[in-house]
Amino acid sequence: KVRTLLIDLDTQSNATTGLSDLFEKTNGSIYDVLIKGDGIKDAITKTSFSHLDIVSSTNDLVGAEIELVSIMAREYQLKKVLKNIKKSYEIIIIDCPPSLAGLPTLALELSDGLIIPVQCEYYAMEGLSQILPLVKKIKQNTNPDLEIEGLLLTMFSQELDLSHDVVDQITEFFEGGTFSSVIPRDVLLAEATSHGCPAFQYDCESK
Repeated sequence: KVRTLLIDLDTQSNATTGLSDLFEKTNGSIYDVLIKGDGIKDAITKTSFSHLDIVSSTNDLVGAEIELVSIMAREYQLKKVLKNIKKSYEIIIIDCPPSLAGLPTLALELSDGLIIPVQCEYYAMEGLSQILPLVKKIKQNTNPDLEIEGLLLTMFSQELDLSHDVVDQITEFFEGGTFSSVIPRDVLLAEATSHGCPAFQYDCESK
């Protein structure tokens, strides 16, 4: 078991709701930490998994990007937060919204590695072409330690030629850059999310 902290930095709070069955209530949120100045340790919520903690998100985070603009050296706001808890965990995962500005950019400036989920469709490939230059820019200017750990192919449909075509193109273009595991479309995964628990806990036989 790897001691892990999940920080939900997504304004839609999907990581929080997706794990909501693992805790009764949250102690605070990442908004409280970034904007209100609450201590990060006070915002950490324990889950029913002994090795997994979470700092939740709420709809209040929508306005955080605007409010952070007025804070001097805003990247250090997050950096200071992470420094206080870094030694307590082996891995800290920052879940970001699918955008290229604001909070996701700040997260990239502080991270050692980046995992890029890519849906098996052509629009997702276009998004990939946009994020790679941003990663290169951040690596050159503010965070030389940032590395792309890999591309995670998701929502793969075995029966669709389109899915196979996208996988073939991405694996060819990013040879050695994609994870061997590919996450398929599965109704059980969607059901698990609606029940607020991981797929393997909801149905261990889910593909």
